[in-house]
Amino acid sequence: MADLGEGGGGHKKQGPGVKKSKKKMVRVDMTPMVDLGFILITFFVFTSTMSTPTAMNLFLPKDTEKDNEQTKTKESGTLTILLGNDRNIYYYEGILNTATGENFVPTNFDDIRNVILKKKRSTNADDFMVVIKPGPESTMGSVVDVLDEMTINVVKRYALVDISDAELNFVKQGDEIQSGITPASSGTTPQ
Repeated sequence: MADLGEGGGGHKKQGPGVKKSKKKMVRVDMTPMVDLGFILITFFVFTSTMSTPTAMNLFLPKDTEKDNEQTKTKESGTLTILLGNDRNIYYYEGILNTATGENFVPTNFDDIRNVILKKKRSTNADDFMVVIKPGPESTMGSVVDVLDEMTINVVKRYALVDISDAELNFVKQGDEIQSGITPASSGTTPQ
């Protein structure tokens, strides 16, 4: 802990016959203080909470086999967003016209906010629903970006749904057009 040692004083001899006084030196051993410091650091590291990851809460409807138990929305209030590869994004309002694809519209992430806001303004708040359908080649980043748009635009009702085969065909053709490849002739082309 502390050690008392004898050392020579710092005084000069003041004259003949004057005895030199011996001063005691105090040396403090800091080892216990270092141990105490490490114990305190360890205690605070173990008792502190690590940063908890933040996640977006999704409230998804239950999957049901029966048609009468599924969530129903009005055709006029539904906006469907389809995600393709390379951040390609498509949408249609209501039900997709699979014969001609006339309401299938390609867009980009810069313009989708305007599409959502326009549909939200023109639709009753109780009827407005956005259906998000990621394709098999879409990225998680694209899905997160669309979910961010739902939060930014204060869309209260939206759902992540599996893409249908007809929609997937339109998305693939749209992706081929966007990448500069001519689509295979299947009789329908997206507008």
